[in-house]
Amino acid sequence: MAHFVSDDLWAAVEPLLPPDPPKPKGGRSRIDDRAALAGIVFVLRTGCPWRDVPGELGGSGKTCWRRLCEWHAAGVWDRLHRVLLQRLAGAQALDWSRAALDSASLPAKRGGSETGPNPMDRGKPGTKRHIVTDRQGTLLGLTLSGANRNDSMMLAPTLDAVPSVRNGRGRPRRRPIKLHADKAYDHKRSRRECRARSITPRIARRGMDTSQTLGRHRWVVERTFAWLAQFRRLAVRYECRANIHLAFTKLACAIICIRQIRRFCP
Repeated sequence: MAHFVSDDLWAAVEPLLPPDPPKPKGGRSRIDDRAALAGIVFVLRTGCPWRDVPGELGGSGKTCWRRLCEWHAAGVWDRLHRVLLQRLAGAQALDWSRAALDSASLPAKRGGSETGPNPMDRGKPGTKRHIVTDRQGTLLGLTLSGANRNDSMMLAPTLDAVPSVRNGRGRPRRRPIKLHADKAYDHKRSRRECRARSITPRIARRGMDTSQTLGRHRWVVERTFAWLAQFRRLAVRYECRANIHLAFTKLACAIICIRQIRRFCP
């Protein structure tokens, strides 16, 4: 079990879980939360169907699926992300001086909400994942949209998805100083939305900026997409319900934050 749910991940998750529901009429005992989380992480990492979850990890796959839905509805993954970002901020390992924003499309085999015809995949259903990272590649905010949604339309929602992070005294912070993005965001609206949030836009201009200067500060967000691609359940969206795919993605983000904590926090 520790192979899928490390001690530091469990120490961060356990205080955030809702209490077990009462059973006035008795019944079977509830599967251990850590075992259920191990089953969820097993599916996230391997990409296997829920029915293939080993019994020694989280009981049945259906139990793990229900627990994933229950915890997502309770806001566990959002609070977990905020807690981990605050830990990085407390260790001065969260760099707000520059942020990078980008998107990546993935096929959505079964369709569902937040999907659309992917122009890069012959119009097949797809989902687009939008992320913003700090200067070190730590994921700050995440949103989903249909694959046919213009990237620039999701700039503001993705920036607004960054949680407020407190670092000692003073007001919590949620805005980077500068934001780097590629030519897909080269619109007056995108720059206006950045400035409205007191962010200096550093968006590549069509026909002016070259590819050599484009990736100087943006390579970190591409690396974060590569980290997400290591979770095989996120390579293809199999869930019809967008909230389930979002829950998987936010859990992967939390695991990436745990790795950043191990890297930057002694």
